[in-house]
Amino acid sequence: MLLQSADWLASEEMASIKDDRGFNQGFRPSRALKIRTERRADYILGRINAKKGSKILEIGCGTGEISFLLAKKSQAEVLGTDICKPFIEQAKKKYHLKNLRFEVRDFNNPKLLKARKFDFVVGNGILHHLYHNLDSAIPSIRRLLKPGGRIVFLEPNIWNPYCFLIFSFSSFRRLASLEPGEMAFTKGFITKKLREGGFSGILVEYRDFLLPNTPKKLINPLIRIGGLAEKVPLVRLSSQSIFISARKS
Repeated sequence: MLLQSADWLASEEMASIKDDRGFNQGFRPSRALKIRTERRADYILGRINAKKGSKILEIGCGTGEISFLLAKKSQAEVLGTDICKPFIEQAKKKYHLKNLRFEVRDFNNPKLLKARKFDFVVGNGILHHLYHNLDSAIPSIRRLLKPGGRIVFLEPNIWNPYCFLIFSFSSFRRLASLEPGEMAFTKGFITKKLREGGFSGILVEYRDFLLPNTPKKLINPLIRIGGLAEKVPLVRLSSQSIFISARKS
């Protein structure tokens, strides 16, 4: 059984996108991933209420899909950033909108962002890469926000069976090409860190059961089943992700 799990994880790893350091940073394009990404962009926009002229910063934008959707679906000014230069180069080649820009930037270095302030800071699968540095990373994110600004982050849920497996055991971490310091977390953990980091109005939800590699014919049924599962307290604990939003105090 363990060998079968290892084989399955290896096949999943082969379907991943790696950064210039060789670590897994996402999944290769698929119909399910496209729908999943758009649903996440819609969730972000639903939480931030972006208006014309609003400034949105996406941290760890990868190859730019969510930044593009945020810019396309709103009139906000969107800046997608990542520390991986090849990812940013791909994003610049693929996505072109007047209200969208991509830059190689490290949000932990305020000089590189030239003291710019944003109405909203968002990210998809970013905070868990900073698990052991959240005490400094969260205040850094807070400094990028205007007074009353909001954050929205979508992160892996450690109670999800797949996430628990790949994050908890070294052999599976290697198969999944995880970074040494990244770790999925719980609602209680991130709520405490955000409160200590100067955020209020914190909302953390267990959401999303749609896997990026779901076969096309199963996508809609899984979305419907997942919507029901999110309403059942014990069942939703096994969701793929935790969706996080908060306001700068």
